[in-house]
Amino acid sequence: MRVLIIKTSSMGDVVHTLPALTDAAAAIPGIVFDWVVEEGFAEIPGWHPAVDKVIPVAIRRWRKSPLAAVKGIEWKAFKTQIRKENYDLVIDAQGLLKSAILMRLVKAPRAGMDSETVREKIAAWFYHRKFHIPREQHAVERTRQLFAAALNYDRPTSRGDYAIDCSKFKLGGEREPYAVFLHGTTRHDKHWPETYWLELCKQAVDAGYEIRLPWGSDAERERAQRLAALTDQVKVLPRLNLQGVAAELQYANFVVSVDTGLGHLAAALNRPTVALYGPTSPDLVGTYGANQCHLLAGDFPRGELPATDPVVMTSLTPRRVWQALTALLKESA
Repeated sequence: MRVLIIKTSSMGDVVHTLPALTDAAAAIPGIVFDWVVEEGFAEIPGWHPAVDKVIPVAIRRWRKSPLAAVKGIEWKAFKTQIRKENYDLVIDAQGLLKSAILMRLVKAPRAGMDSETVREKIAAWFYHRKFHIPREQHAVERTRQLFAAALNYDRPTSRGDYAIDCSKFKLGGEREPYAVFLHGTTRHDKHWPETYWLELCKQAVDAGYEIRLPWGSDAERERAQRLAALTDQVKVLPRLNLQGVAAELQYANFVVSVDTGLGHLAAALNRPTVALYGPTSPDLVGTYGANQCHLLAGDFPRGELPATDPVVMTSLTPRRVWQALTALLKESA
């Protein structure tokens, strides 16, 4: 059986889809998946053993000049590639109009969530098979339930397994204890104050850990360089692709992350992770897996603390993060 998945973005959404493939592969021996995904995240689906072909799409880039894109070579090449195989089923795991339109390019039964539970109601008009998947559950569990319904097996009751093949990004050589701090995110109010990162670096280095700082933009690189000025034990990593970041995360003793896609990757790799949340809630889309600790700024009193930037994160102090991290490492040992 060959199934096409439409799940283009974001990084966290793509990572959250992996456990559903693990369920399906266990329930239906020999099932094979192809996956349509945004070009920037095209490395991730190939890490799952049930995925055969990864079909990159560039909607984010194309929509800047949609008319030129539709008439261009890349769009024609994408349509040719997506139509090469005969699929038994297409599953829209994104639930948006853009993903529903993409699945119409394939001549196969189309499955997705019904109009009451899909992310954009109009997307449900494109499906042949529609399933009611309650919203009040984590995104991983919703996707697992969708795949189970679409492929007609019982969803396992155990926690979802990402089943990432880590042999695809092994690091060589001996490694001293180290941590990865995921300090970059898109929204300003999701950032943790730089002064807090600096204090946490001091605590972790004093405890015997090297700190590694990945980055993906000039602003993130500059922040990492300022933090690394503290000591030689805080290191700015070179610019890495997702496979390179995954390799660094895979062998980390622990990870501290703001609300960002790489935090979900750390969870998928089963790294002890303290994830920091200010304006958002992790209940439905937080890091998912073993050895995860979610800290919400709103759960702590601000007291007499001076305001930081962003203010929403003021109460989530380095002391509280270090205490949570120490407890997590004891539990996961």
